Amino acid sequence: MIIVAPDSFKGSLSAPAAAAAIARGIRQASPDVEVLEMPVSDGGDSLLEVLEPAGFRPVTIETSGPIGAPLDTSYAVRGDTAVVELAAASGLNQLPAGHLAPLDATSYGTGVLMRDAIERGARRIVLGLGGSACTDGGAGLLEGLGAELRDLNGGQLGRGGGVLRVLSSVDLRPCLRLCDGVEVVLACDVDNPLFGPTGAATVFGPQKGASRDDIRALEAGLHQWVECCETAHPVAGALAERPGAGAAGGTAFGALAGCGATIARGIDLVLELLDFDRALETASLVVTGEGRLDTQSLRGKAPAGVAAHARAAGVPVVAVAGRVDLRQTEARTLGLAATYALTDLCADQQQAMSDAADLLTQVGARIGRESGSYS
Repeated sequence: MIIVAPDSFKGSLSAPAAAAAIARGIRQASPDVEVLEMPVSDGGDSLLEVLEPAGFRPVTIETSGPIGAPLDTSYAVRGDTAVVELAAASGLNQLPAGHLAPLDATSYGTGVLMRDAIERGARRIVLGLGGSACTDGGAGLLEGLGAELRDLNGGQLGRGGGVLRVLSSVDLRPCLRLCDGVEVVLACDVDNPLFGPTGAATVFGPQKGASRDDIRALEAGLHQWVECCETAHPVAGALAERPGAGAAGGTAFGALAGCGATIARGIDLVLELLDFDRALETASLVVTGEGRLDTQSLRGKAPAGVAAHARAAGVPVVAVAGRVDLRQTEARTLGLAATYALTDLCADQQQAMSDAADLLTQVGARIGRESGSYS
């Protein structure tokens, strides 16, 4: 059996669409070979979509988007486990076209999703961090879970990272009570702390439209947020320095401080939920991939995680990408027996992106023909 387990090809295909295209080529070339499509995610794009075949059902509710507009969106449930994708409520993709809101965007809507899941009986929440529009340190998330944030006059604080500079007090008790007995796990693929030159505002703020002045304002607000949190959570300062605390505009920090969350590599969580290791028991080859294989892939992105699990099970793995910028020695470090680039079939990168499905099918056919040579 060949397992086809790619992440999304950003700008071209979702993970399920990429898996279907590769599998189609393998079946064309080797019709007698069993092919299992198991698209993956590292906690960002396509997270809920890739979990549907594993028995997760969508729950759709009304929450609010990153700038407060009403929004109908979903999380996924299987048994007492709920999977919430931050981008579904608080992502850049939920902003009006061309409208970035670096100071005003909030994670509040994601907190509402988590609260709904807990109130319906979830005892484990997997929160996928990625694609966020906000840099509010998770203040909105915790407010959605019941926390109270007050300004200098005792009034309710507005939302978004830009107002955190005037935060005066935080009451985390309602949030902590709600999350008592609930395991919250953050699917995270970055190791940035909350503050500083590698922190949430400085590194990710520009992607969300933040100017230099905005970054300074957001950084100041995050410091004030942590200082206020320390009155209720004495180790908040240490949590802010933890690798990964700056993920999703610091939403990870908020979940650490207010939900007792833990951080795990996103791809490992997804592979666990998909029961990937069991599927490997009968596999002869794994095909993974993403839009671009480069040095970032070496830092634990989805193909690296898939390859690590396959390697541990003694199953050869190959990777397909729109573009491959890894040397052979680096590919071998990941445990890849071979890599295939769509740009080898179509030199024009934009054309390769628009024709990705057809090109992936061509590569899939080649892999199907060569599948016996990877052992």
